[in-house]
Amino acid sequence: MHKRRAQEISASPNMANVSYNETPIYIQHVDEKNETARIYPLDDPENEHDVSLNELKEDYR
Repeated sequence: MHKRRAQEISASPNMANVSYNETPIYIQHVDEKNETARIYPLDDPENEHDVSLNELKEDYR
């Protein structure tokens, strides 16, 4: 996922269909310098972790 799009999603009040390893996730924060995102699975909000932006996929349906 592009850095700019990840930032738009994290700042938006609307939910976007984004996944990490085919798991639907929520993007909390984007680290521009390291090109990572702080995420958590929608069904497990306590499981926060940082991942590379390249590993995030947006479903445009």
